[in-house]
Amino acid sequence: MSRYFELTRKHTYSLLFALPLLVAYEVGALMISGNAAGMRNGADVLLRTLLAAGGLHGTLALTGVLVVASAALIVKERRRHKVPLEGRYFGGMLLESAVYAMLFGVVVGSATSWVLGAFRLAQDGGAMQKLPLLDGVVLSLGAGIYEELVFRVLMVGGLLYVFNSAGVGKTRSRVFAAILAAFLFSAFHYVGPYAYPLELSSFTFRFLAGLAFNALFILRGFGIASWTHALYDVFLLIAMGQG
Repeated sequence: MSRYFELTRKHTYSLLFALPLLVAYEVGALMISGNAAGMRNGADVLLRTLLAAGGLHGTLALTGVLVVASAALIVKERRRHKVPLEGRYFGGMLLESAVYAMLFGVVVGSATSWVLGAFRLAQDGGAMQKLPLLDGVVLSLGAGIYEELVFRVLMVGGLLYVFNSAGVGKTRSRVFAAILAAFLFSAFHYVGPYAYPLELSSFTFRFLAGLAFNALFILRGFGIASWTHALYDVFLLIAMGQG
């Protein structure tokens, strides 16, 4: 098990594991484009906007940048270290993510209950809850890949770099980065056309969810954090009887 946890946290496993999630989301987004033209996850749109400002436009540009960057990281890592590829480990990562996803709501919900004194997550899921099931699943997959990329890889990773460079210290850097990124992650859900209604209970729930995802990202890497996020959102849609 120690070998499994050591290897699956490396960039090679993490990025290869996340690739099918990216493909599934992009294919699904094309499928639902007839239902709602241009329907995309908000973090996806944010990245597209940033790339467009630099002169890169469209799905191929964004996915191309992600694939090339991922390939470069994998090649760099495998040149420096021997990273054997064990197919069975990817199955273990999927099972691990599914377990985390099923436990996630209970753990974060209990934490929210403890913080607020009486947990009551708003049942109104905003525009997302009113979408057909397929559309909701596709956007959930997009949340897994793109929100984790923006809020964990770029934001948590960037904040850790800034705090560490400022001499804050490893432990405090992780705490500060996790808290700030979790706040922004929660706030992100209340902007845009598919925003949720702003309530203290739901904001607190998503803030604590952000903290949990940040910890998962730091301890287990991008791939498992992405799949856990995506599967949790899909499980929640099904549990709510969407569609």
